[in-house]
Amino acid sequence: MQEFVRFPLADGGSVVVEVEGEPGLEQASVPSGVLRKATTTFEHALGEVRAAASAALAQFRDLGPDEVELKFGVKLDAQAGAVIARTGLQGQFEVKLKWLRDGASPAEEATEEPEG
Repeated sequence: MQEFVRFPLADGGSVVVEVEGEPGLEQASVPSGVLRKATTTFEHALGEVRAAASAALAQFRDLGPDEVELKFGVKLDAQAGAVIARTGLQGQFEVKLKWLRDGASPAEEATEEPEG
């Protein structure tokens, strides 16, 4: 069941987000199609995910790569705010670390053919 949640913005506006309801759960107090109000602002919800992403990024930067790419999905929920989307039963981060050879630019690294 799809639900709609209105997240207030810090500047006084708001944004409406379509969220997934829990399968098989029909809330008696909130009929389907009714707009629910979020318990936090949109910025606050995303700020919590941003803090988690920043902490994860710092951990991978400590490994010393030349480049770090961090990908993850964000899901919005009326009570929880923003959460890191899951696949299966687990949260998901996709991490790509890249070390360049000494003196090689990223463009050179990408265009060189592997030997073999």
